[in-house]
Amino acid sequence: MKTLISGGTVVNATGRSRADVLVDGETVAAVLAPGSTLLGFDVSAHVDRVVDATGKYVIPGGIDAHTHMELPFGGTSASDTFETGTRAAAWGGTTTIVDFAVQRAGERVQDALEAWHAKAAGQCAVDYGFHQIVGGVDAASLQAMEGLLDEGVSSFKLFMAYPGVFLSDDGQILRAMQKAAETGLLTMMHAENGPAIDVLAQQLVEAGRTDPYFHGVARAWQMEEEATHRAIMLADLTGAPLYVVHVSAKQAVEQLAAARDRGQNVFGETCPQYLYLSLEEHLGAPGFEGAKYVCSTPLRSRAEGHQDHMWRGLRTNDLQMVSTDHCPFCMKGQKDLGLGDFTKIPNGIGSVEHRMDLMYQGVVTGEISLERWVEITSTTPARMFGMYGTKGVLVPGADADVVVYDPAGHTSIGYGRTHHMNMDHSAWEGFEIDGHVDVVMSRGKVLVDQGGYHGRPGDGRFVRRGLSQYLV
Repeated sequence: MKTLISGGTVVNATGRSRADVLVDGETVAAVLAPGSTLLGFDVSAHVDRVVDATGKYVIPGGIDAHTHMELPFGGTSASDTFETGTRAAAWGGTTTIVDFAVQRAGERVQDALEAWHAKAAGQCAVDYGFHQIVGGVDAASLQAMEGLLDEGVSSFKLFMAYPGVFLSDDGQILRAMQKAAETGLLTMMHAENGPAIDVLAQQLVEAGRTDPYFHGVARAWQMEEEATHRAIMLADLTGAPLYVVHVSAKQAVEQLAAARDRGQNVFGETCPQYLYLSLEEHLGAPGFEGAKYVCSTPLRSRAEGHQDHMWRGLRTNDLQMVSTDHCPFCMKGQKDLGLGDFTKIPNGIGSVEHRMDLMYQGVVTGEISLERWVEITSTTPARMFGMYGTKGVLVPGADADVVVYDPAGHTSIGYGRTHHMNMDHSAWEGFEIDGHVDVVMSRGKVLVDQGGYHGRPGDGRFVRRGLSQYLV
């Protein structure tokens, strides 16, 4: 099948130009001047399908490098399966996800990775890869890390939070980072001081302060800044590259910026919720409504300027990319486990469907450029996690992961309208976007167009990732 995407403006991270994109099978065959001929033939007359992109942007498919499909957490599991979550991703212009295989203390890393392959195989609508959570750092897991790259897994995640579940102490982090420096694996870090947070949370509950709002109070920004600084120092000592996930506090961004100014291989992501949502308006919503917005790291105070600082960090490259930390839970039967005790509310927000739209709205409002939109949602994730060349760019030979985006379109976000995630609510209910995802192609197959959804389970393939292409 040959497809010509004609009349649009092709946008890569390095610039934009009026161009046609020729897709042959699963790959991009050529990026051509509008109306070009090949060997003297009119290209449009020798293809099977023409997609009219006049007046629209043609961009590489989005890459969400931080999702949690089917994650067991807090006595329940994330409500999106790999099937429902990747279908929702496709609707929103994301054509690749990187999820997390979970190993806990006492489990074999190899068994954990195999279990996540079993969950995802034959279920995904878009391409997918895995990071490896190492929740039990010991001699066996350290040795197993040496084989991760052979499995196409080039990054692993540690937690400074969740004592008794995922927490690694400083000695364990040191040993894992030493292994990362030896193997080239990228260390990802959930940077919050978990033991101190647990004390604060217990004190709040004992004082009768049990509403969702106090989730954000217990996980104070000082807990994030301190842990971020500690992770940076351990990475500096070991020579390991460090990627801090879901950064929400401006003070944590300042720690990352200072380390980068010293020349350290330190990177950070933020998420849409930390750009748009706040402690006061959302976690502090009346009654139990704030439970919709319980996630970790938590939403921060708008009065303290955290959201503006996140946008600034994206402009200055103190933050390199935007992922979602997609970890959805329904209000009924899941979030309501925490009625009367915020510590029992499952932590997570569903956003995999809306990231591309929400970040495009930042282009509309002047927070970021069009090229930066593509960079932080597609190109940098591909470079950071060893997929660039086939993913994250529209050039000959790349996978034909293509989104046609209409800047004159409009998207109303809300349950029952543009919401396809497996949730009984949307944290983004009522958001209006000045743009619209019109066509989504994954390796040349049209998954979404004006005719609706055409994908199916098994369209997505496992992506074997190489070492990060973003390191100095």
